[in-house]
Amino acid sequence: MLTINIICVGKIKETFFKDAINEYSKRLTKYCKLNIIELSDEKIPDKLNYNLENEIKSKECENILSHIKKDSYIIALDLTGDELSSDHFSKTIDNISMCSSNITFIIGGSLGLTNKLLNTVNKKICFSKMTFPHQLIRIFLLEQIFRAFKISNGETYHR
Repeated sequence: MLTINIICVGKIKETFFKDAINEYSKRLTKYCKLNIIELSDEKIPDKLNYNLENEIKSKECENILSHIKKDSYIIALDLTGDELSSDHFSKTIDNISMCSSNITFIIGGSLGLTNKLLNTVNKKICFSKMTFPHQLIRIFLLEQIFRAFKISNGETYHR
């Protein structure tokens, strides 16, 4: 069975976000083994300069890198990534699963990901050029992974 790992920076505090995450996590058990790895985010001071921003991103990204399994296909969610339709996303997961039993998705902190980390990933995807809270992106990702499995298995799902 395919293992999907989601490494994300920041904790979910709101119950309604947790409920949505739990619902999609439960639905996905039919299709894959799901691991959500929540990493602590670094405190961002009110007065942020370029050097401090890079230092914070570096700490968060080093922590992310330390949690990636060596045999995993790595997909980062990043504004510079490819925008995919749900059908294309489903085909992408299918293709990856033919050569890897582990897929790791990375959702960085509010300052984003370092170039060092982005240069190590296999693929970058972008859900939108708009900015969303990281809690919502986690739910969007889970929903799209669920939708991808439904598409791949020829099962009906609301459109």
